[in-house]
Amino acid sequence: MKKHHGRIFAVCCLLAAASLALFARHDATPAAAPAKPVDDQSVTITAQQAQQVRVADVTERDFSPQVDAVGYVDFDQDHLAQVNSPYAGRVREVFVRAGDSVTRGQVLFSLDSPDLAQAEATLVSAAAARTQTTAALERARAMAKVEANAPRDLEQAVSDQQTAEGNYQAARRALHIFNKSDAEIDHIAASRIADGELRIESPIAGVATARTVAPGDLVQPGNTPAPFTVAVADRLWLVANVAESDAPQVQVGQALTASLPALPGQPIAAHVDYVGSSSDPATHRVMLRSVLHSPPPALRPQMLANFSITTAAPTRHDAAPVDAVVREGAGEMVMFTTTDGLHFTRHPVQVGPLQDGYYPVLAGLPPHQRIATEGALFLSNALALQSQ
Repeated sequence: MKKHHGRIFAVCCLLAAASLALFARHDATPAAAPAKPVDDQSVTITAQQAQQVRVADVTERDFSPQVDAVGYVDFDQDHLAQVNSPYAGRVREVFVRAGDSVTRGQVLFSLDSPDLAQAEATLVSAAAARTQTTAALERARAMAKVEANAPRDLEQAVSDQQTAEGNYQAARRALHIFNKSDAEIDHIAASRIADGELRIESPIAGVATARTVAPGDLVQPGNTPAPFTVAVADRLWLVANVAESDAPQVQVGQALTASLPALPGQPIAAHVDYVGSSSDPATHRVMLRSVLHSPPPALRPQMLANFSITTAAPTRHDAAPVDAVVREGAGEMVMFTTTDGLHFTRHPVQVGPLQDGYYPVLAGLPPHQRIATEGALFLSNALALQSQ
């Protein structure tokens, strides 16, 4: 009996020991370590990934405050003439082709003008009446010396001659309106021929940039386009249209640079010569222009151009290459700095307008830093994935 109780006691002790061991083992299980907080402004990359990222020291550059605008090249409108006929007529002959150089007073084309023919016929009639009344006056004076006529006959002859002289001078002045010279008027009066040929001359020296007429065409005053356009070849305008918000910054005399898609790599330097006094009601832009006195030979009117107008003295800032600045989804501009090329820290920055491939860094970048240039977008994406 004692042996039986001893066995039961031994089994109970073994069960108790086993329970204590399991309990102790359960207690000894270590608690899970708390998760480390993730730094959402830093990202670490591998040596292989670092081959996609280029690192460079921050440099300083001079940046000039600028206003950008779009526009075009135009003829110098102060030295351009739209040559038209002041009277209607049919073109008789054209003497100049488009592209020809012309001098001031050179005849561009001629036309048969009924108005001129009428004025010339009036001159011929007035010249004949003047000749007749002058001869009659001489006879009347000769007869008056020998008292062969009445005094009133001489007075009538004087009156007739003065009337004819006045009509003759009026006819001459009418032909001056048609740009006839005194020599030409004398020839018409002497030859008694009224051919009605109106010759249209160039009012300036330059190049005939456009011609729209041919023999036989009917020309009316104010025709559009004009029969001829003559422009000074060595003067052109650079015309820019500036947004209303930028217009107050632009003044006469400021430096201007024009870049033309037609002439890549050939910027044109000039100065603002005129700023419009009003804004275009349709585009809400203010026109400004610059005069080029010796334009490049390849420059042509009506070419499109992009303009940068320097509005103030240059200031010095940290310069970030265009690849070093990343615009993130919310519109925030960021850059990444590093000390070893593997650990990068994100910095929201404030930058100015892009100039010559660089952004001026106005705020947000610590001094004397090395920054990621090429590959900054890769770092931004890697940091975004790390934060998820």
